[in-house]
Amino acid sequence: MLRGRGAQIYTRSFYSRINLALYIPLILGTAREGRNSEKAAHFVLSEINKRPEIETELIDVRDYRLPATDNTETSEIAKKFAEKVSRADGFIIVAPEYNHSYPGELKMTLDMLFEQYAKKPVGICGVSAGMLGGARMVEQLRLVAIEFHMVPIHNAVYFSSVKNLFDENGIIKDQSY
Repeated sequence: MLRGRGAQIYTRSFYSRINLALYIPLILGTAREGRNSEKAAHFVLSEINKRPEIETELIDVRDYRLPATDNTETSEIAKKFAEKVSRADGFIIVAPEYNHSYPGELKMTLDMLFEQYAKKPVGICGVSAGMLGGARMVEQLRLVAIEFHMVPIHNAVYFSSVKNLFDENGIIKDQSY
């Protein structure tokens, strides 16, 4: 809840009723089985949900897999994704670093569209089992976002040593995040 003039309390339903809520979906950028990035994504999602002025949802690349990359804009999967992207005011992408870059399924999902991304801000969260927290992935993905005419936020969030960062229930151990 946010407090406004005269100590009024503004809730998520207030922002939705007057159409002021920003829609900022979180894109989980890996489809791997046993993915640790999912824990980081749920943590970020829970933090976003604390903000009543933001509406969000998890967009999982697993739900947007394509058999091929030809004519993707006409597929039902692309139309479903385009609806969410067109509505979005911005994005947060949580993805792991694979071989110094981002996952291929994230690239395929993003490549389904182009114009719908223009002028929308994007925050990037890197995830890694190592100490750099996906820093190289973040830098690579930032370049792709610029090519899509998105506006990458300068700062990023890095989830380092992700295997030790969350407990078995997916709860973050390090409270400095």
